[in-house]
Amino acid sequence: MPKLHQIVERHWQRPYPLLSLLLKPFSWLFGKIAAKRWRDFLAGRLKSEKLPVPVVVVGNIHAGGVGKTPVTAALVNGLTARGIRAGIVSRGYGREGGGTYVLNEQSTAAQAGDEPLLLYRQTGAPVAVGARRAEAGRALLAAHPDIQVIVADDGLQHYALQRDVEIAVFPAADTGRTDLDLLPNGSLREPLSRLDSVDAVVVSGGKADASFAPSENMFHSRIETGQIYRLNQPSEILNTGRLKNQTVVAVAGIAKPERFFDSLRNMGITLNQTVALPDHADIAAADLPNADAVIITEKDAVKFSDDLNLNHVWVLPVCAIIEPDLAAFVLERLKDSRQVV
Repeated sequence: MPKLHQIVERHWQRPYPLLSLLLKPFSWLFGKIAAKRWRDFLAGRLKSEKLPVPVVVVGNIHAGGVGKTPVTAALVNGLTARGIRAGIVSRGYGREGGGTYVLNEQSTAAQAGDEPLLLYRQTGAPVAVGARRAEAGRALLAAHPDIQVIVADDGLQHYALQRDVEIAVFPAADTGRTDLDLLPNGSLREPLSRLDSVDAVVVSGGKADASFAPSENMFHSRIETGQIYRLNQPSEILNTGRLKNQTVVAVAGIAKPERFFDSLRNMGITLNQTVALPDHADIAAADLPNADAVIITEKDAVKFSDDLNLNHVWVLPVCAIIEPDLAAFVLERLKDSRQVV
């Protein structure tokens, strides 16, 4: 029997008329609260801290996964390639404990959260996590005073942190929809009009519908898959041809696991079983199904100990390709606002 959150998420994609009737009043109230917070932020009525270096927020107005973390990684890598020392702050969703934490080489997903640890490993940039992003930013600058710009992974609605550039990631599949609504009747955390105020919109996972034009600065991102490698041994590449007569299982604890499963199928891999876990779910070796080969996401791979030797577990790496050049746009934006880095 489907769980309540599964029913609601299906409703967000294909609305049920009766459920819409029940949830619509709550979405109206949610919208009033969201609009007031935005107006209070603009008017300076919300306490908001400015850090000593420019802050770029990469966020979204959806409650579900929209490909934001790969966009953050691509932006940070693009800035690094231009000689800019970038750091990352994040809430650190799903981590154990609270407070502010600056990642290091020994950090675990339990300490930092799976996405911040993934960003740390993918980009090599300094990362700090904390529910209060301004505190995380200060801790990051104290540990790495050479940082020139901070990129906030998520936090478009975290108005306690001042920002110099706002980037909203929006899924291509929703650009032509006319039935989008605010929580809980729909998946939006803020109304679509919020996109009119951001500096740029990155449409993820395809081309935008012709009717979608919330910003004059629109970018598109697509996900590219890399070569599948053995868990904790990235130099060992999987020969997918050897999987032909083997039992292959794919496991994913991400927001939209079908994307991962489809990517593997598009690579010509026959999956005997797929296991979709909740987003950010804890996963250990004992949780993996019996199979000749188990393929997992990089987001799930960071949850396994670095010294764990599971020869049958493989990892599919992905990266976002953003067009036109988002890093160049951000640097130009900061120069225009005299926040030169």
